[in-house]
Amino acid sequence: AYEVIKLKGYTNWAIGLSVADLTETLVKNLNRVHPVSTMVKGMYGIGEEVYLSLPCVLNSSGVGSVVNMTLTDDEIGQLKKSADTLWGIQKDLKDL
Repeated sequence: AYEVIKLKGYTNWAIGLSVADLTETLVKNLNRVHPVSTMVKGMYGIGEEVYLSLPCVLNSSGVGSVVNMTLTDDEIGQLKKSADTLWGIQKDLKDL
């Protein structure tokens, strides 16, 4: 979004087109791949209940499946780091 703002000065078209594309996939049961936030507990060694944006097949029921990706050890480490960061924030919010 920041790149779009920097280049065009606004994001309303980009956001609107993304929402329209997601809506079409869901309403028409198209089984298309979209990067959306989904529960990742149990994936790639992640043990906490956190949501990360991963490529998912969407249909009229929502997330039909998560695309199985072959990740390098470094990529898995980065994914786990993101999950740990979000888990830490979630724990802090529970303590409020």
